[in-house]
Amino acid sequence: MRITALLTLFSVLTFAFSLSGGKNYPQDYFRSPVDQRIRLSGTFGELRPNHLHAGIDIKGKVGQSLYAAAEGYISRIKVQAGGYGNVVYMNHPNGYTSVYAHLHKFTPEVEQYVREFQYKRESFEVEIFPGRDKFRFAKGDVIGKLGLSGRSFGPHLHFEIRDTKSERPINPLLFGMEVKDDRPPKLHQLKVYHLNDKRETVGTRTLNLIMGKAGPNYRIKGDTLDIGAWRAGFALKAYDHMTGVPNWNGIYSLAMFKDDILIYDFEMETFSFSESRYINAHLDYAEQVEKKSYFNRCYQLPGNKLSIYNEQVEQGVVKLHKGKVSEIKMLVQDVDGNRSQLRFWVRRAEVKPPKSDSYNYLLPYNEENKIDNESLYLYFPEGTFYENVYLKYHNDRERSSGLYSAVHHIHNRRTPVHRYFDLGLRPDQPLPEAQRSKAFIAHCQPDGTVENMGGSWKNGRLQTKTRAFGKYCIMLDQKAPTITPVAFRTTLKGYSKMSFKIKDNFEASGRAAGLSYRATVDGQWILLEYDAKKDLLIHRFDGSIGPGEHQLRLVVSDNRGNERLLERRFIR
Repeated sequence: MRITALLTLFSVLTFAFSLSGGKNYPQDYFRSPVDQRIRLSGTFGELRPNHLHAGIDIKGKVGQSLYAAAEGYISRIKVQAGGYGNVVYMNHPNGYTSVYAHLHKFTPEVEQYVREFQYKRESFEVEIFPGRDKFRFAKGDVIGKLGLSGRSFGPHLHFEIRDTKSERPINPLLFGMEVKDDRPPKLHQLKVYHLNDKRETVGTRTLNLIMGKAGPNYRIKGDTLDIGAWRAGFALKAYDHMTGVPNWNGIYSLAMFKDDILIYDFEMETFSFSESRYINAHLDYAEQVEKKSYFNRCYQLPGNKLSIYNEQVEQGVVKLHKGKVSEIKMLVQDVDGNRSQLRFWVRRAEVKPPKSDSYNYLLPYNEENKIDNESLYLYFPEGTFYENVYLKYHNDRERSSGLYSAVHHIHNRRTPVHRYFDLGLRPDQPLPEAQRSKAFIAHCQPDGTVENMGGSWKNGRLQTKTRAFGKYCIMLDQKAPTITPVAFRTTLKGYSKMSFKIKDNFEASGRAAGLSYRATVDGQWILLEYDAKKDLLIHRFDGSIGPGEHQLRLVVSDNRGNERLLERRFIR
């Protein structure tokens, strides 16, 4: 008993050391990029749809000043309608790069430099790599203004620290930035997976957790789980509820012990962008897409190549024994060392044969797979899946107007797909040549909306690439996008901007291109900022359009070649 206790203590202390003192990152090199107390609405490694969060989200107000975290030079500038929006990357002499995303504005000199580049390229979206001597900043210099450009739905700074050579993001809170947090993580639910010998799920159940009276110690109702399987896996819904903010942020680490032996743990220290999508193997994907509920899986799927895991015994799978009880203990921790614990016991109950479930095709996760039945073509490269997929398929001939093929029901949207796969559909009726260019592969959503996946013709089939299962068919798009003036009138004297709302009848998805646009005034290209969240095109009068009468010409196109033209005269 004494030896067991000492081994347990050693495992816990080693685990705690690996979360704090084991990191060799500079603790006083970087300052905070904001002047007020850091309040987080997102943590590093937080579970997000299809990706791990690569930085921290710092709350703030639009227009407030942001500061260079250390001396360095701007190595990269990017402007996007979505994604990070307005973002600058700063290289530092110590081998790290800091990233400042969703900016409202760059500094005036950078703003002018970007504007000139946009006019030269005649494009709103640009990516620029200035030389190391173009824009240099001292630690604490203003680097820009906080905003919500790109895919940001609330004002904040998305801040990252990356290794410059590898571009791997590293948790910024490991660099000594002070964030007040004295609250331990909260543990909400435990999910139990009945597993077969291939680590495949044959049954699940979800349990609410009960917090103990003495500190952040959690338990399940009844303490002991009787599980009707030879093997079990677990997943934990846990969040870091931080001091002074209402947000449910992501945890830093989780460790699972079986009978005081560490069998599984991960920590959100660093990862590469190329592996970020493996989050769909780490979390419970069905819970995420159906309930927007995020569970950290505590065992590893065969095709999961995330590098966040440390110790694993049997990939975290727990072998169960009849008549023998095993203790399971989970420790969840944030960066500040606040810790919560879940403790329960498991044993094997009567194992009933799993219910037979019919399927059409077995797709091994570690092989390439191809399906071709004339009307449907599918090609899955090796590594498309995280585990074997028992694919179900059927098609039906819906007689709804606007459909030019059968509706192909390809498995279900609860199963994650890692890589893009080829999808080809054959029309069930001849299409006139004039309509072939307007045909697209439609991804039909559960709410009735349709996504335009694009497509090109090959061997009599319309083909595209996608990485989602679901319902697909061929439809036509012969309708031009719409252009609606928002801030525009014949006389624009005294106006600081003009703006237009643009919309398409089908939203582009996958690799299909979205709307494109081009605007000229008196035949000269003008800059239109594109706010993709609000479908807005905005031109800010910057002196390039002088006083007098002018002719505006705006053309908006979709990926099927449909165009809308707006021509108006206005006076400045």
